Amino acid sequence: MNRFTPEQDSTNGPKTRLPLFPIFISEFCLAIYFFFFWLNGYVNKQNCRIWSEANLQVYVETLLYPEKLTVWCALWAGGIIGPYFFKNDEGHNITVNGDRYRTMITNFFIPELNNHDVQELWFQQDGATCHTARATIDLLKGTLDDRLISRFGPVNWPPRSCDLTPLDYFLWSYVKSFVYADKPQTLDHLEDNIRRVIADIRPQML
Repeated sequence: MNRFTPEQDSTNGPKTRLPLFPIFISEFCLAIYFFFFWLNGYVNKQNCRIWSEANLQVYVETLLYPEKLTVWCALWAGGIIGPYFFKNDEGHNITVNGDRYRTMITNFFIPELNNHDVQELWFQQDGATCHTARATIDLLKGTLDDRLISRFGPVNWPPRSCDLTPLDYFLWSYVKSFVYADKPQTLDHLEDNIRRVIADIRPQML
């Protein structure tokens, strides 16, 4: 584990200090993120490395354009909002851009948020371009006032802060450990598995 000296922390550490609340992340903060689930179990090579003293000459055959689902969730101590699957009118998977992200926020997230008694909840998102477009930030600020942790938001997203993304270090890994168990052969089957696993997660686990 890397450890920062006080000098390194002052020069390389996050420039933004978050507001301090008791149990800030778990009780008062809603973390959001989207994730790709590949039908063939494709592993992102950026997150998977093999270290060896010898060249193993390993080859992995993959499809040029593997089928996948783009899934969004929001997580806080009270539960999970989602999943939301980014699809077009024909039901086909689509990439996420600013317009599609704002459509999801307007048509799905805000109505879901209004179903929960979370008037003072903070909203945090990373610096993905679709998250930080001016129109997106304006929409979120209009909904959440200043309770927004984001690049270009009232409170900046701190760099190198993976401990602030529970969807990365818990939710997606947990879901992936179950959804491929029965080797889904279609995207519909994979989507059903994702919905079932997320629905079974109880607040006590979060």
